[in-house]
Amino acid sequence: MTDMNNTNEMQTDRNDLPDADAAATAEASKTAPAAAEVGKSTVVNALEEIKAEKAIEKESGKGEVKHIGYWHLIARRFFRQPRAIIGVTVFVILILIALFGGRFAKFSYEDPDFTALSAAPSADHWLGTDSSGIDMYAALCHGLGRSLTIGVLSSVITTVIAAIYGTAIAYFRGIVEKIGMWLLDMLMVIPAFLLIALMVRAANASAGWLWLVFGMSIFGWIGPARTLRTMALSLRERDYVKASKYMGVNSFTIIIRHLVPNLASIIILNLILGVISSVGSETALSFLGLGIKVPDTSLGTLLAGGQTTLQTAPWVIGVPSVALIVLCVCLMMISDALRDAVDPRSGATGQVSA
Repeated sequence: MTDMNNTNEMQTDRNDLPDADAAATAEASKTAPAAAEVGKSTVVNALEEIKAEKAIEKESGKGEVKHIGYWHLIARRFFRQPRAIIGVTVFVILILIALFGGRFAKFSYEDPDFTALSAAPSADHWLGTDSSGIDMYAALCHGLGRSLTIGVLSSVITTVIAAIYGTAIAYFRGIVEKIGMWLLDMLMVIPAFLLIALMVRAANASAGWLWLVFGMSIFGWIGPARTLRTMALSLRERDYVKASKYMGVNSFTIIIRHLVPNLASIIILNLILGVISSVGSETALSFLGLGIKVPDTSLGTLLAGGQTTLQTAPWVIGVPSVALIVLCVCLMMISDALRDAVDPRSGATGQVSA
């Protein structure tokens, strides 16, 4: 009897299974459309959010990735710094004064006013006159232009020679590198200041500044050449240099097209510092009477002429002194900003906002 009862119960359970399955299927069929509807609405909302974010990014300009070149990046880092803007602005103003300032002067720097000897600044003489009656404003405009011309020309020439020579001796190696370094060591011990003074003193007054540029150029490239040679030692091991050499490219072409351009940032920095050094050398030589001669004038000759009237007419030495200080400071600000713009570890590169 017990076995019969168990068998009946099992049959009853089996009969109940289809009903349970049917109930589950019916429940699933009821909930499936609702779940599908929820999932569909979730996908739609997500797509709408993505579209909205893209629209906002497009309007704000953040969605586009702009690729900029190396020099564009350096320029952005450079002009991001306030000292760079101040330095460039002041330097441009000084250049404009040197080029066009003399046109507004009532007197020429070569024509003295004998009725106003060591006169204080006035409406006729904006910056006063010296002991010879020379208008200081006209003399400053011409002297600033002469000093800038000497500084820029000598710096450009020395930078070009140093770039080619320094990279060349680093590229050729062997006996060429040894002879090149020996020549640099020999030139380092030559008394360049004395030789430049002798060359300029032997020249006439009109061509004295050209001999000054020539003298500073032939002796001013030695230090930068050593620096660029050290920097080029790592570049000569690069793959593109080796590939160009194996392809039979001319050595001079490799130096000009591959080595020198990759040192452009250091070369430009040396160029700016070279202008400061050249202006300082010209001022020192002219102040000692070994540089620019009368009737030509420069910042050095103006300083030399004002040293005897320091107490009676301080503006004679004060005006060129201020001009020289402002010129050197603005160039130093430009060089410091350029150095920070080239250096990726400096603060000029900016910070990525979260």
